[in-house]
Amino acid sequence: MLQKWISNSRSVLAVIPEEERENEVKDLDLDCDFLPVERALGVKWCLQSDAFKFCISIPNRPLTRRGILSTVSSFYDPLGFLAPVIFTAKRILQDLCQRGIGWDDAIPSAVAEEWKSWVEELHLLNNISIGRCLKPPDFGETTTAQLHHFADASEKGYGAVTYWLLHNSCSQTHSSFIMGKSRVARLKPVTIPRMELTAAVVAVCMDRTWKRELRLPLLNSFFWTDSTAVLKYINNDSSRFRVFVANRVSEILKASSASQWRYVNTTHNPADLASRGVKAETFLRDTEWICGPAFLTQPENNWPVNPENLQELPCEDPEVKVSAAINVSQVHDDDHPLTPLIHRASSWIRLIRVMGWILRFKILLLHRRKIRFQSASDPIQSEDAQHKVDFQHGFLSLGEIEDAEMQIIKFCQRKSYAEEISCLQRGESVKQSSHIYKLNPVLEDGVLRVGGRLSKAVMSEDSKHPVIIAKELHISNLILQHVHKEVGHGGRNHMLSKLHQKYWIPGADTLIQSIMSRCVTCRKFHGAAGQQRMAELPESRVTPEKPPFNFVGVDYFGPFEVKRGRSLVKRYGLIFTCLAIRAVHIEVASSLDTDFFINALRRFIPRRGQVQELSSDNGTNFVGAERELRRAMEE
Repeated sequence: MLQKWISNSRSVLAVIPEEERENEVKDLDLDCDFLPVERALGVKWCLQSDAFKFCISIPNRPLTRRGILSTVSSFYDPLGFLAPVIFTAKRILQDLCQRGIGWDDAIPSAVAEEWKSWVEELHLLNNISIGRCLKPPDFGETTTAQLHHFADASEKGYGAVTYWLLHNSCSQTHSSFIMGKSRVARLKPVTIPRMELTAAVVAVCMDRTWKRELRLPLLNSFFWTDSTAVLKYINNDSSRFRVFVANRVSEILKASSASQWRYVNTTHNPADLASRGVKAETFLRDTEWICGPAFLTQPENNWPVNPENLQELPCEDPEVKVSAAINVSQVHDDDHPLTPLIHRASSWIRLIRVMGWILRFKILLLHRRKIRFQSASDPIQSEDAQHKVDFQHGFLSLGEIEDAEMQIIKFCQRKSYAEEISCLQRGESVKQSSHIYKLNPVLEDGVLRVGGRLSKAVMSEDSKHPVIIAKELHISNLILQHVHKEVGHGGRNHMLSKLHQKYWIPGADTLIQSIMSRCVTCRKFHGAAGQQRMAELPESRVTPEKPPFNFVGVDYFGPFEVKRGRSLVKRYGLIFTCLAIRAVHIEVASSLDTDFFINALRRFIPRRGQVQELSSDNGTNFVGAERELRRAMEE
């Protein structure tokens, strides 16, 4: 259950049970006690006066960039009541960032004085009081409501502010502050017209937001700006703008029309405070930010008028693209519905299946049409026809798939070889100028195939007379990609052999080469193998002036079975190799234990001299006395 209710209306609080009220109003005498001050959305809400107030307390922060950011971030003003004042602090912070001042570095004295002056005046904001209710208590019944948005920009930044204009039945008007926004300019320099256009986009976004949130019947909104360049961009529909301006003009015209945009002088534009920033003392004296400009409450005849010739842009405007004369000739392509279907296909099998479902649907429609006309003439015969026809259900059959494939091939052949098909239908031979003349083409069931001399061979009909398909057709690429996957990404000759079992594509070699060059799998198969460079040799391997066996490598080999008495025992070979000259010394070890290795080493050292460095195949280095050697081997 919802609890901790609070309201500025004493009658509402009287109805709420005490246990469900806010703690501060539980014990109040609603007849004579003053209502308390509550926090709401980061600001103080004075219940007695039903107004928003501010309690500014500046934390003790060091005079660094980090401390200034912490102070600015401590202000929570979601509706932008203090946007012009906070803008000054944001601009100081941006100035430090532009100068490259570190987070904990000392800031310049000029910036420090400006910051201290801004902080010293913040306590004056405690005296500000903004009414919570957008409509005065004694205003009466509202007849119309309308949103007015003001936008402005400067070199320092840009901003927008929204007001709600109300009219009552007594022809009275009232303007209420809704929301304000201010943003600093980008570090990258931007022209003032572009900044003004960006501010206009912010105003449009605010209009879209408040129309959605208010959920009230509103008249068409008005947008005010003091930039004639923005008005000309919005009202012009003949020029082509650059990308920055074109995108923002398009965004503006999506949510508003050119007739909703009006011109206002800078002196009467309250958004000018948000784009330049003001000190707290000046902000308190200027009531235009909270109440809106004075002309809003006057009749519409007294509102500012737009300047003339807003459709005309100066020829030297840098945002207008230079027009170029282009001669265009229209080419009429085939408008057959199969053309886009074929060009959108990415797989030969998928194209055939889609065509199969289309043909099945076509047969169904023709049958329905036939039954419809028969039912009008002979209802009994029509009912018998419905029972005689048995349609395929479920998956496509093999016959349907083959029929769909032939329909696609016939359609493509009629586009590429219309003249050759016409000659064969008349019983004439193909002209010698045709590039398929050497294939001796024949026409079988409306399909153009290769002739040749294999008609009596014991082969399938498709292999003896493959279907001719032009190289430039999209289905040629789809067929070759399908064949390429069927042969397991084989080579060119393998693909040609597989292709000629059913199709014949003149000039297929170059098309196959392009498909293989684009195939990621083939590029992996035929890519050059990586080569690993060998590491540098250690110093012990390249020191020839040392005596032999000064640096020794050791390893075991074996075992070998040796007969001892009546039993067989294992013996191992212990090989010592000079790392410099590759000389070899071999000892016999009875076991792989540490003791046998040390004994072999004792036999090796008196014969070959003192060993300076002894290393095994696993990188173990043995240097020093036998005690250290034994400990190392045991580890």
